[in-house]
Amino acid sequence: MKILRSWAFDAAWILWTAPFGIVIPVLWLLGSPPKAVRKFTRIWARGVLFGLSWIVGLDFREEGRSNIPPEPCLIICNHQSVWETLAALVLFPEVSIIAKDELLGIPILGWFLKNSPMIVIARGSAASSLRKMKVEGAAALSEGRSVLIFPEGTRKSAHEQVHFKRGVELLYGALGAKVLPVVVDSGKFWGVGGSLKKPGTITVSYLPVLEPGLDITEFARDAEFRMQAERARQLMRNPCALRSDSRKADDRE
Repeated sequence: MKILRSWAFDAAWILWTAPFGIVIPVLWLLGSPPKAVRKFTRIWARGVLFGLSWIVGLDFREEGRSNIPPEPCLIICNHQSVWETLAALVLFPEVSIIAKDELLGIPILGWFLKNSPMIVIARGSAASSLRKMKVEGAAALSEGRSVLIFPEGTRKSAHEQVHFKRGVELLYGALGAKVLPVVVDSGKFWGVGGSLKKPGTITVSYLPVLEPGLDITEFARDAEFRMQAERARQLMRNPCALRSDSRKADDRE
């Protein structure tokens, strides 16, 4: 039954996305206004999340939402599945997500991501990617949009520890903005590279803000520690999920 529901959701996702292709020429003729593009992108994302809830039975809850600062900030979130990329468009209406350029190749969605605009970086070009993140990140903050980065650089399974890639601390130092750490446990229900979506409730935890001006090494160490502690807390709510993920990891080794 879980597999059938997952397949049904995938089909509904495609059907829901297709009509947005009709919107693209209209927005293009209007000059692709970013606010309008972001509005339609949010509508699309809300529809996808509704489909997950209604068809698969996969919903989410938020904890610590009062920790979100009123001003634009740098958001750092662990990365376990496609879910948090979709959900970010709804959870943070005015956000610029740092994403890899291969996403631009996705029909329809790629156009919306490019024109939202997101901060699109090329894989394998660390120096130029960091420069682009600094420049476009600062521009987004000045325009009133938060910047979201997945500091692990790629998706990790639910049992793996949070470990930042180098460069996140440099972005923190360059932007000089408050940092909102966010931890999700989406990997329990929608794994890395997996097509099976399982029913349940994803937890989105907003942790206390980290202030700007810290030593960048101290910032990275503190943020990593806080997010790892929250990730462990989320996992222990469902020990069965932890054992299941561990078995999958053993099978891959």
